[in-house]
Amino acid sequence: MNYQQFFKNRLDALRAEGRYRVFADLERHAGEFPRAFHHTIGEEITVWCSNDYLGMGQHPSVLKAMHEAIDRTGAGAGGTRNISGTVHDHVLLERELSDLHGTEAALIFTSGYVANEAALSTIGGQMPGCIIYSDALNHASMIQGIRHSGAEKHIFQHNDPADLDRLLSQADPARPKLVCFESVYSMDGDIAPIAEFCDVADKHNAMTYLDEVHAVGLYGPRGAGIAERDGVMHRLTIIQGTLAKGFGLIGGYIAGSSAMTDFVRSFASGFIFTSALPPAVAAGAVASIRHVKQASDLRARHQDRAARLKRRLTEAGLPVMQSPSHVVPVFVGDPVLCKAASDDLLDRHRLYVQPINYPTVPRGTERLRFTPTPQHSDADIDYLVTALTDVFSRLPIKRVA
Repeated sequence: MNYQQFFKNRLDALRAEGRYRVFADLERHAGEFPRAFHHTIGEEITVWCSNDYLGMGQHPSVLKAMHEAIDRTGAGAGGTRNISGTVHDHVLLERELSDLHGTEAALIFTSGYVANEAALSTIGGQMPGCIIYSDALNHASMIQGIRHSGAEKHIFQHNDPADLDRLLSQADPARPKLVCFESVYSMDGDIAPIAEFCDVADKHNAMTYLDEVHAVGLYGPRGAGIAERDGVMHRLTIIQGTLAKGFGLIGGYIAGSSAMTDFVRSFASGFIFTSALPPAVAAGAVASIRHVKQASDLRARHQDRAARLKRRLTEAGLPVMQSPSHVVPVFVGDPVLCKAASDDLLDRHRLYVQPINYPTVPRGTERLRFTPTPQHSDADIDYLVTALTDVFSRLPIKRVA
């Protein structure tokens, strides 16, 4: 077999489908978000697709904490958490996260993906006879963790408590069960009926696993997510989150009982055999979480920006896909046109939004996904809508979502 030709052929197929992804070579400038310098085109652009939802990745208190941590402890943690890599900043961060979610304990990982994969594969794999129930639109990291667990699994219809109840009713009542779902689904922007899922899980004595990665920092009185907003944090067995979106850094975590988190800590390969987060990252995350807990005005501004953008897109007759969250998808429905629209926005208007194609979304539902932040001004929004109207008039894209 010609291995290199195999790699090339697969890449050529991606290009032919319009799904080949090109990195945007960006340089963010502290204090100037959402502006960034695009090294490929050599000019400043405005970023419209960042997951740094609140701009905390450039907040002065976060930068100060990270600088101080580097001066105090150096660069890396020096090992895995078990072998010399647990520094006091990790301990403080886990305390901060358990306080945020009102749980007994929390455990940090190197990313949200690793947190999901490690926790789900460990719980499902170590618990004899466990059955895992997964929402049809769960993230790839959750799917991977469930797959690696080797546990029996069932997929219930998206955001459908009745279908979940139907599937749970068919199982042996004596077998352990785990129900997995997200709060905010990042591509459509819809929100799970968490209380109803908890009702169904309680009825069948099942555990619940909630992925809050696109909600932590953004919802609830202190930014703990949709479960806090809805007053149901205490009903969940495991809450999983990220430090890379609303908090602006890198890393993931789970929060729950002391026994559950200690169990995952003691048995999860994805935790045991991975070097610990750099202390500066942990220190920056602590500063970010402490600030965001008090920043209800920042959350209000974030929601205002999302609502204004949706309204202006609708007024312009553009195919915005309405959602109850901060995610603002604009429907295109074709991978080639989606990339062409993204390229045109960048080349002629200096606006950057990444095309979202399969496998991130189903074929035929390709879209541009905008994530307005508190730092996007009214003028930024108006310019985007004008530019997008221009792009849609130049390309054969339907104006119906």
